[in-house]
Amino acid sequence: MKNELFSIAGKVAVITGAGGVLGGSIAQHFIQQGAKVVAIDIRQEQLDSRVAELKKYGTDVIGIIGNVLDIASLEKVAEEIVNQWGRIDILLNIAGGNMPGATLEPEQHFYDMDIACWEKVTNLNMNGTVYPSMVFGKVMAKQGKGCIINVSSMAAYSAITRVPGYSAAKTAVANFTQWLSTEMALKYGDGIRVNAIAPGFFIGDQNRRVLINPDGSLTERSVKVLAKTPMKRFGDINELNGSVHFLCSEAASFITGAMLPIDGGFSAFSGV
Repeated sequence: MKNELFSIAGKVAVITGAGGVLGGSIAQHFIQQGAKVVAIDIRQEQLDSRVAELKKYGTDVIGIIGNVLDIASLEKVAEEIVNQWGRIDILLNIAGGNMPGATLEPEQHFYDMDIACWEKVTNLNMNGTVYPSMVFGKVMAKQGKGCIINVSSMAAYSAITRVPGYSAAKTAVANFTQWLSTEMALKYGDGIRVNAIAPGFFIGDQNRRVLINPDGSLTERSVKVLAKTPMKRFGDINELNGSVHFLCSEAASFITGAMLPIDGGFSAFSGV
């Protein structure tokens, strides 16, 4: 087949945070491309809804409740997957995000930040990437083959106001991606690769309030974002799928430790 180099058909892909918008979009793309999808989420209702939706596109999908911050929970998930499908080829660490208490309002000071919310956000985004990588990466180490994709952010490139916890955690994810890629290649060979994507600005449930006014108009923050985005628009969530797909395919066999910005040029543009 002409496009076999780019194929992910038949690969077993574990997707954390599959009940969310980003996880759901990527899960749908992967099932449509012939991958076997394991959807993981901590919320039963969202998981059931996602699996029912994914089964419209293919039968090789299972949903498993799992907590990315609970290693014992993840180990049970890994065992269940290996028992059913024999291997784990891909791990997509999609679980993450921000929360209102950890996002400073324009009039707030850093010293006013809710520390409990800081801890939740940094824990979810950083350890919620590290723990699944430990558990599912162990399976890949035994196989001598596998691919891990993490999600960093534009906040890892330069300071973005109001989101200190999210910024710190996503910067940690970028560094961890480099570290783990090196560790896996040196100890287990060139068959295991670890990369990250760094999405630009996409309007979703978590950031809608700070980007879109109740009347549908752009907030001042959105105006600033678009002024620094050469393409002059927000991304569509589906525009992340192709990059993730490529990084998981054999076409990317010599790419590891990389962070790919998918941002309409935001990270490249000085603003002038």
